[in-house]
Amino acid sequence: MIYGIIFGANSYEHEISIVSAVVLKKVLKEQKKFIFCDEKKDFYLIDENKMNAKTFSSGMYKKEKQLILKQGGFFVKNILSEKKLEVDVMINIIHGKDGEDGKISALFDFYGIKYIGPRLEASVISFNKFFTKLYAKSVGVKTLDYKVLSLQNENNEVSFPCILKPARLGSSIGISIVKNEEEFKYAKDVAYEFDDEIVVEQFISNIKEYNLAGCMINDEFCFSVIEEPKKNEILDFEQKYLGFSESNKINEANLDDNLKKKLKESFTKIYNPLFKGALIRCDFFVIDDEVYLNEINPNPGSLANYLFDDFTNTLNQLAHYIDLEKQIKIDYKFLHSINGQKGKM
Repeated sequence: MIYGIIFGANSYEHEISIVSAVVLKKVLKEQKKFIFCDEKKDFYLIDENKMNAKTFSSGMYKKEKQLILKQGGFFVKNILSEKKLEVDVMINIIHGKDGEDGKISALFDFYGIKYIGPRLEASVISFNKFFTKLYAKSVGVKTLDYKVLSLQNENNEVSFPCILKPARLGSSIGISIVKNEEEFKYAKDVAYEFDDEIVVEQFISNIKEYNLAGCMINDEFCFSVIEEPKKNEILDFEQKYLGFSESNKINEANLDDNLKKKLKESFTKIYNPLFKGALIRCDFFVIDDEVYLNEINPNPGSLANYLFDDFTNTLNQLAHYIDLEKQIKIDYKFLHSINGQKGKM
């Protein structure tokens, strides 16, 4: 199996995507080809030996072979010709805009490329926290009560303490806990730097949080272990990513069988059928033994490899059942019938 790992792009989470790709270099025990999308949306084939922070921070990636994307896959540009990059399945590890909002998914579907990752509709729903809540409700999964603030139509009536989140951003960027009006005004300014819509939820101190990843393989669910992440007030950017590149396995949370079942049932409702073809991670809250969806991570950091006992085998099985989007045969029967009539069009 040859995997093509696409990462980077024009996103606030650009650097986290690079870290994810470097982690997959270490933990995915298959042949890999690394395709970097820079902030200008140009594609580069990065030699595996050069998959390190300096290659990107210094701009040295621009010396690597440039790729073009067209029908059937990526192609290496030569002086007089183009050579197709041999890849069996792409892995979308672009975080945030361009990768999780549906752009790359749409391109891969349009150009007939097999890939592991959320499809267009799943991307759109999971990228926007407001849409995610509406979707969760529609499939019978609870979420915390919320309201949406907007630069165009702002309603500032909120109860404290609360938490503010940019509607279309991950990696805990732009998130603030506020306990009074003064903090609220500052937190709004911070969030609006990243998005013109903000989701506001009640802040519940010491809330129990659990992460569960998984995918559907040949109509059977494959679940990871359930993690209880260590955090302070919230799981902030530093706690998520300072040790991110270590990619160490974690110990399963100490939960009774009933709660494990509830978490897996909620995951199943979220995943099937919208997220088929993707390996996702859902982050849940538990209050009074009831499960609430916090967020969906359609391209989780380092593809949540640390939650699986055998990550490479899980990915290989998922890749085996990836299908291309069904193509419609165009036969022009209608236009031919018009041409055969008097007074042709």
